[in-house]
Amino acid sequence: MITFTGARRGTAPLTWGQRAIWDAIQRTAPDDHYFNFGRILEVPRGARPASIAHVSRGVGLLVERHEALRTLIGPGPVQDLRDRGELPLRIAADAEPAAVLAELSATAFDYAGEWPMRVAFVTRGDEVTHVVLAFCHLASDGLGAEEVVRDLRLLLLRGGLSGGPPPQPFDLAGWQASPAGRRQAVSAAAFWEREHLRMPPTMFHVPSGAAEHPPVWRATLSSPAADLSAQRLAVRHGTSTSTVLLTAVGALVAEVTGHESVTVLPIVSNRFRASTRTSVTTLSQEGLFVLEAGKARFTDLLVESGPAVLRAYRSAYHDPADRERVVAEASHERGTPIHPYCCFNDMRFVDQAVYRDEELIRRALPETSLSWPLSQDKLNCRFCVHLGGSAQISLTADTRWLSRADIERFLLGLERMLVEAALR
Repeated sequence: MITFTGARRGTAPLTWGQRAIWDAIQRTAPDDHYFNFGRILEVPRGARPASIAHVSRGVGLLVERHEALRTLIGPGPVQDLRDRGELPLRIAADAEPAAVLAELSATAFDYAGEWPMRVAFVTRGDEVTHVVLAFCHLASDGLGAEEVVRDLRLLLLRGGLSGGPPPQPFDLAGWQASPAGRRQAVSAAAFWEREHLRMPPTMFHVPSGAAEHPPVWRATLSSPAADLSAQRLAVRHGTSTSTVLLTAVGALVAEVTGHESVTVLPIVSNRFRASTRTSVTTLSQEGLFVLEAGKARFTDLLVESGPAVLRAYRSAYHDPADRERVVAEASHERGTPIHPYCCFNDMRFVDQAVYRDEELIRRALPETSLSWPLSQDKLNCRFCVHLGGSAQISLTADTRWLSRADIERFLLGLERMLVEAALR
């Protein structure tokens, strides 16, 4: 066990980000382990040899510093911050760190009774070589987890951290309820309201007739050619590869579904303010990206998509209660449920864009491969594209609305669209 003692305890409302992921968890349970994720820290050379006691002390200080790591979900739901406790520790001797992380992440958290970070030490003899951390998404998002790893590395090297902790979820919940927070929420809600009164009710509305058991499947396309093409297009159009790929996904959704107006929900980090940039909490929320695709070519859409992407980013920092109200009112007024069920999540930490040579793209095409790494019964969405490292694009979809064959066709079609546009 790793013991810790923090500075404060109490309850507070969920932040907007916590509420958003809590709602997603409720719609996905009992397959909500889907939202678990993790990090592996190799003990830095300057901290070796690192004993179990030394690394345990570092993890304990980490949990004391970041209140999200010792916050449970209480009835309400509310943040239930504890000021002391013991964090279970697993010792994995001579194990493969990635396998340990997979095991730690494989089961859903007990949100009311389990600390939202699981910890394992990989050891060789008496020395800790790696720290494996599995996170509950209610405690942190990907960028928050990077802050955790950075702080733990420094704690192992120096034994302490200079400066006070960053703003905590308790503080963020207070700001979001303040007049300034409400002004932000009202502005975002107005945009959601306007778009919900005119956008198609949903993107994937025609049953596939080819449901699998279980119905939810993920295909992962490893495509260096798509990655190189996105970089070439980003430089050519003076934008980011994320914008290129989001626009390409929207354009292809329009082609596949026949919708001339396409709505995609991109996951946005919401770390644009200095006060939240280094916070360990879950800030990511869905924005609203509306693309008037019509019959336009992808490259023409890319010229025009910049303002729509900015509006999507601004709309992501919203109060989920306002969004629920907007969706309910629009659905009632239009006489049908309104929800895109179409998501886009760029999980990369670096958006690299270099003007790549055409021949380099052509030579990369034979390296494309496709795999099926995941299947499960429930998901809170019908269609979600994830961008990962190593030129990977994943599509997780409900086969009741998009068959496995169509999932594969979509990913290969996305690669083709990017490559043809880059070489045109």
